[in-house]
Amino acid sequence: MSMETSNPERAFVLGFDGVPWGLIRRWTEEGQLPNFARLVEEGASGPLSSTTPDATPLAWPTIATGVWPDKHGLYDFQHLESGYTHRMNTSADVRRPELWDIVSPAVVGNVPMTYPASEIDGTLVTGMMTPEMDERFTHPPEFSEELRETIPDYKIGLSWDEFRDRPDEFRKELSSLLGNRRKLMHRLMEEDWRLFFFVYTAPDRLQHLIWEDDVLLEHYRELDDILGEAMEYAESNDAALFVVSDHGFGPISRFVFLNSLLEREGLLHRKGGDGTRGALARLGLTKNRVQGLLSRMGVNEKLLVEHLPRSVVDSVAAQVPGEHNLYDVDFEETVAFAHGSGNVYVNDTIRFDPGVVTPEDVPAIKEDLRSLFEGLTDPQTEDTVLEVHDGDELFATDPRSPDLVVKGRDEYETAVSLTRDVFRDSGSKVASHRPEGIFLAWGPSVEHGATPTDASVTDVAPTVLHALDEAVPSDADGRVLKEIFHTGSKPGRRAVSQREYGESGSPTAVEVNFDDVEDRLRGLGYME
Repeated sequence: MSMETSNPERAFVLGFDGVPWGLIRRWTEEGQLPNFARLVEEGASGPLSSTTPDATPLAWPTIATGVWPDKHGLYDFQHLESGYTHRMNTSADVRRPELWDIVSPAVVGNVPMTYPASEIDGTLVTGMMTPEMDERFTHPPEFSEELRETIPDYKIGLSWDEFRDRPDEFRKELSSLLGNRRKLMHRLMEEDWRLFFFVYTAPDRLQHLIWEDDVLLEHYRELDDILGEAMEYAESNDAALFVVSDHGFGPISRFVFLNSLLEREGLLHRKGGDGTRGALARLGLTKNRVQGLLSRMGVNEKLLVEHLPRSVVDSVAAQVPGEHNLYDVDFEETVAFAHGSGNVYVNDTIRFDPGVVTPEDVPAIKEDLRSLFEGLTDPQTEDTVLEVHDGDELFATDPRSPDLVVKGRDEYETAVSLTRDVFRDSGSKVASHRPEGIFLAWGPSVEHGATPTDASVTDVAPTVLHALDEAVPSDADGRVLKEIFHTGSKPGRRAVSQREYGESGSPTAVEVNFDDVEDRLRGLGYME
């Protein structure tokens, strides 16, 4: 593109969930993805490091806010509560303003963790974690009715379980999902905006379950076509285009069950067989068996949750034996436990009720846990399988954050079910997240062939705001990637301004039935 003639007043952020820098670099060099290649040549490009853990519910809010999870408040899909229960995180739990809360008018489409839709100046269609296409699915609310009429086959996501033994049908359904998502993008392009933020989650869904070059390349060519449309649209609107992914991807072959390891070492205890729980266990009535029996009777979990108070459901779940990382643990005898995407908590008396570890004993226990996890080897290969990150360093401003984050090395993936085995093959989940996603920028102000320096997901929001001549949040953890702007451009010349935007979110949880969401997450291996 030519040198800048005016300051871009618009920014188009195009998100691809789970696209790794390695694949983009390889296929652009091979000439397989012409639009990505053009963007690399004419704009700025490079890897984008994710959150730790490198997971969707942490990374997209970080991209949108410019702060790490200890400030925006999301550590996983579910919020862990002091009484060892959890609930689904929603947009109301994001504690910092997102880009569309700052820039107006804004158009936002299919961004994970945006349900229920915020009342923004503009149009918003929620993405992953949307339980149903109700009036809280869009802002303004009436837009949901238009969407149902104009794109009647529109879906939020797919459950792999429905296609577990039918991968060809899954690919067909995923292509249809992608096509309908594209129709939504085209419709939203008719709206007025200064910020356009749209995400495609299909690559993540495909790669978890199929990691084959020919299949992936076919899908990435569809993404390349979408990018071509975005480039044409951005250019016609004199907008800066930013293309980002929340994390990368790579193959996996083995699960490492953290809670099973803690149980083996005597640091976690399973609930005993007394009372009702013991009677059910002796009868062979586990959670899986009960779910199967209810299903054959036409009663599913969704029906139960709709007709029973949550406290009753939690109580029943705690009585029926199984492998759940919360309901099947005896926390009065447990020193530490894992939850979510490798988040490990010491069961202290400050954060948890009842808790068994005094605050002064937490540092020593953390060191013991670090040694345990870092020393674990796979008996099949003798490989060291885990890497450990200190939660106090990752999440310095939140005293209730995880104590450790434990990630699998290479083809190992952490899991938290309370199984009898520490190691199991990964089964139908053949690939998972890696920390290196993508960052690309293109537009009149962007230096041709520039490479961002050590870019992370926290840098996206500050850089987009600076390109729009908006102030960066004063508490942002990221920085403006000024090296991507050519020195003659206005973003390249002007100093970075800052301001205090305050907190966001809601103090009360959103009451909604998330069963369909949980089914989709289970199908992708994100939940038990």
